[in-house]
Amino acid sequence: MIASSVEPMQIDEDDQNADLPQMNVESADRPYGSADGVTADFRVSSCSIDLDAYSQQYTDLYRINRLMFIAEHCPSLKKDAIILAIKSVENTNNVEMYKKLHVHLSESIVSNGNRNGIENGASERQLPPFDKSWLETSSRASMARFEKLDADLRSYKSNSIKESIRRGHNDLGKHFLNIGDLQSALKSFTRTRDYCTSSKHILDMCFNVIGVNILLKNWFHVQSFVMKAEQTQEQSVQDSHSKKVHSKAAWLKCAFGVAELAFKRYRSTAKAFVGISPENCPDDFVSPANVALYGGLCALACYNRDELRDNILTNTNFKQLLEAEPQLREVITSFHESNYKRCFKIMDEMKNNWLLDLYLSSHVDTLYKMIRERALCQYFGSYSSIDMRKMATAFNTSVDDLQEELAVLIQNDAIQGRIDSHNKILLAKEVNHRTAILDKAVELGDEFERKSNVMLAKCALVKARVVVSWKNGQGRDNDQSASSTSAVATKTRSQNLHATSGMTIFGS
Repeated sequence: MIASSVEPMQIDEDDQNADLPQMNVESADRPYGSADGVTADFRVSSCSIDLDAYSQQYTDLYRINRLMFIAEHCPSLKKDAIILAIKSVENTNNVEMYKKLHVHLSESIVSNGNRNGIENGASERQLPPFDKSWLETSSRASMARFEKLDADLRSYKSNSIKESIRRGHNDLGKHFLNIGDLQSALKSFTRTRDYCTSSKHILDMCFNVIGVNILLKNWFHVQSFVMKAEQTQEQSVQDSHSKKVHSKAAWLKCAFGVAELAFKRYRSTAKAFVGISPENCPDDFVSPANVALYGGLCALACYNRDELRDNILTNTNFKQLLEAEPQLREVITSFHESNYKRCFKIMDEMKNNWLLDLYLSSHVDTLYKMIRERALCQYFGSYSSIDMRKMATAFNTSVDDLQEELAVLIQNDAIQGRIDSHNKILLAKEVNHRTAILDKAVELGDEFERKSNVMLAKCALVKARVVVSWKNGQGRDNDQSASSTSAVATKTRSQNLHATSGMTIFGS
């Protein structure tokens, strides 16, 4: 944060003599990583993703990042994903990303050629050539544009026109975003904060900063600027029924939901995505299918049956979003109807697709485990005893595996029961209600006795005048008055003790 005593013009003047920024290769690598650490090195052997339809759901760098993530973790789709990413990069001036993708494409071709069992013509896509002319043209164009924007910004600063300076920083940030220099783009967009003169300008700044922070996976900053944008929007918006206003609010909810997902706050994530209507759903860093997927899975993991019915199954807006994910809709319906065999069968079939989602990938196993534990608890909740062989059939698993799962749930107090491993029966723990009521009565009695002793002690102190009075706003006189009051109280108590020799004042 810039100190408020420093003028914005002074800060910007210090950057006047800086060298021309170079395209940041490290920032281009950031999407491969994770906000919580290094992404787990896993491989998905097969999936049912239509890359062409999938890539059309996103825009700009968000599309490239998702395709790169798929290329890294799915060898069967690596070549096609890289080719689509190269085509997307050609619409920008991101020279470093273009070079990087061609290196990955060459490695993919070599590895596929040396690997047995993979046909050379497995992909029908035509390999894009390494276009040196595009590389040179893009480099010259990006450098020329930077020089022009930088010269314009210097001119605006010399004239001290705040609105022009703000627009100059905005244009410079968009240019850095176009060439893939995310850190410089973030700096430029953040500097516009000092030149915002209206709530609209503040909202534009927040949206730009949030977009770059999503690419950088700086989730703390995403949440901070989302809250700032929501506060500004509430103060400035007059017509709350405007479609543009609702679209912006939905975009902010999606950004907040993705950040909450990164922090593993799944209930908050479900709440954020469940409240989004289809007509206001964004189409840049998330798609309507992603909104349904993130909200639906987190709701299954955290909501009870009533919440699932009220917020998902009878929610008209969310039901429309689920049309984009029919398998997920079937999963939720089967779960609510206690058809767990079909529910987990579909989840197992879709798990590989979910593992290739940029933001959901690291949470798939956790969410799957939470959903399965909730299903086991709900299934057993209606029985005093149940045959584990029938239960294993209902969950499409073996008895031994089911017994291990139930043992963990019993140890964690999620299920109040016992396992008869010989007869393969799960028994509910018998509760003696009479004993429970007596224990509660004893507990209340002990609490009443404690409070009574405290009240008696307080009465004894008041009677002995062991009280210090304090009045606000008296300054040092209060200290002197408190000291004198304490001294008088001590003296009075001594006199009372001498006068009542042989008597005892009870206290704590």
